[in-house]
Amino acid sequence: MPHREAELSVNEKAFVLKALEEKIRLDGRGFDDYRKFELSFGDEYGVADVTLGKTRIVVRISAEVTVPYSDRPFQGIFQIATELSPMASPAFAPNQPPTEQEVLLSRALEKTIRRSGALDVESLCLMAGSKVWSIRADVHVLSHDGNLVDAACVATVAALRHFRKPDAVVQGEELTVYTAAEREPVPLGWLHSPYCISFGFLGDEGEVVLLDPDWKEEQLRSGGCTISLNKHGEVCQVAKLGGAAVEATALLQCASIAAQKVKELSDIVDKALEDDTRKRDKGGLISELLSAENDRLPDI
Repeated sequence: MPHREAELSVNEKAFVLKALEEKIRLDGRGFDDYRKFELSFGDEYGVADVTLGKTRIVVRISAEVTVPYSDRPFQGIFQIATELSPMASPAFAPNQPPTEQEVLLSRALEKTIRRSGALDVESLCLMAGSKVWSIRADVHVLSHDGNLVDAACVATVAALRHFRKPDAVVQGEELTVYTAAEREPVPLGWLHSPYCISFGFLGDEGEVVLLDPDWKEEQLRSGGCTISLNKHGEVCQVAKLGGAAVEATALLQCASIAAQKVKELSDIVDKALEDDTRKRDKGGLISELLSAENDRLPDI
């Protein structure tokens, strides 16, 4: 049987709810504030480590040459796989069917990143109908203290933008894939950067709206909502999965907050990528090339 996650005691529930009535969150945040985001990259390209408060997620990107789907011969393959280990929470037992939380996390990432067309899958085609790149994002939850969706989305987007695939050349019917020692790996074709912004509704009628609920707040919420969008305000999805009914004005309030917060997340990822590029660039050539390329490309 799957393990059950520890529940809040009656006193803890009463304490948290009473504090919220007085406009106080236990960690001192405002109702529309995120916990501290920290983003770092591994020594290899395509490894991103994100912490959101005590929630920690690591995403690793890998690539291999494979055969395309028969109904999409000109498109590469992009997959997102999630792993919630017992190390993150007692509720995540090994060798068990996916929990509801794991299913919801996978769906949110699929809709936000893959279905929104953030990654240009046509650019992954090497030889139409026979050889394409298959890109896989493995999402590992190392510590669970609430709001896995937002942290996982930031980590996945950052890892994909950080990743470099081997350079490849097609001559006639022959495909040559070069190693990193032979040719500099190349970034993925990236079209836009969508992020998830999650809210929790607490109270009998969901009258208390909290951005980035932590684990305790998630245990007490009567409903939740995730809005996925990019910094240009283009919405990828709005998901409210059950729970108490919420007034339309509350959803509009959430959308307004999300439009502001997504810009902050974009800045965090952009700055981390720039810092990592600068750290890896020993001769200054990469910065010069990136600057010239940024002048030509639209803002994503």
